[in-house]
Amino acid sequence: MSLQIENQQLQTVHIVTLTAFDQNDQINAEVQSAHTAKLYEAGMRVFLPGAGTSEFHSLLPEEIIELVKITREVAGSDALIFAPIGYQVGVACQTAIDAMNAGATGIMFMPFAHPYMSDRGAEEYYLSVMDAVDCPTLYYKKSDIPSDSLLLKLAADKRSIGVKYSVNQMHQFRTTVNADQNSLEWICGSAERFAPYYMLAGSGGFTSGAGNLCPHLSLAMHAAFASGEYDRGMQIQQLILPIEDYRARAGDSFNISMLKYAITLTGADFGPPRPPQRTLTAEQEKEIRELMEPILEAEKEFAQQKSPV
Repeated sequence: MSLQIENQQLQTVHIVTLTAFDQNDQINAEVQSAHTAKLYEAGMRVFLPGAGTSEFHSLLPEEIIELVKITREVAGSDALIFAPIGYQVGVACQTAIDAMNAGATGIMFMPFAHPYMSDRGAEEYYLSVMDAVDCPTLYYKKSDIPSDSLLLKLAADKRSIGVKYSVNQMHQFRTTVNADQNSLEWICGSAERFAPYYMLAGSGGFTSGAGNLCPHLSLAMHAAFASGEYDRGMQIQQLILPIEDYRARAGDSFNISMLKYAITLTGADFGPPRPPQRTLTAEQEKEIRELMEPILEAEKEFAQQKSPV
């Protein structure tokens, strides 16, 4: 593993890009490229194409590779791109290898979809893939497995660079961060709703789906908290929260559907989400149009104020 990543490079907004589909349910490379370019121009430098909000569980491995390739072509050499990895271990190994060949900076292990999990099994799975590809590695924690103890053990591996932490227990998170003697980067995996509290407890960055709609707001919120301007950060968070609160409805089942409809309000057509993501009613679409109006206006204002990166 030759590439060395500094913690500071991860201390930003990690954008989980929406996946654009055309009328034939194939990746729409033109729309995907234009959207990625827009995010990069806004200041996004860490990309997670094909991950959760990108509809990971509905994507084929070759589609993940295509998304990585598009992202690298558009974002350029200074962007960090982490390919999501999961499913059967052989598929995971090959996807990781192909993703690195397509321009990924590293990989991110997605939460396990397998039943009957244990730390021992998780560790063997991780190491099997890491030995096959030998690259910078992120872990995504969304349940008991992997445990904090396992993550701290994996921290000693030179390939481990960070954890996307999405178990929203702040004392548990803080205790784990304090116990890390290997300087992993601990990233809020629960987006703008929880980012302020994670950052106060030791996170340097956070993932975002809302950033697809308002990248300047998400980046400005991060910058405010990173510089200790907590009042300003909370004010910006208040602008973004209607998106996050809507996505969280009914057990987070609007997570993708809300964003996919909302992005049409910016003039981009990403197609509908793939099953089994929920479809929206006419009333829900009306609600989204209304809540997005002030957010898109604020995004426009922040974009005009932004100085060049």
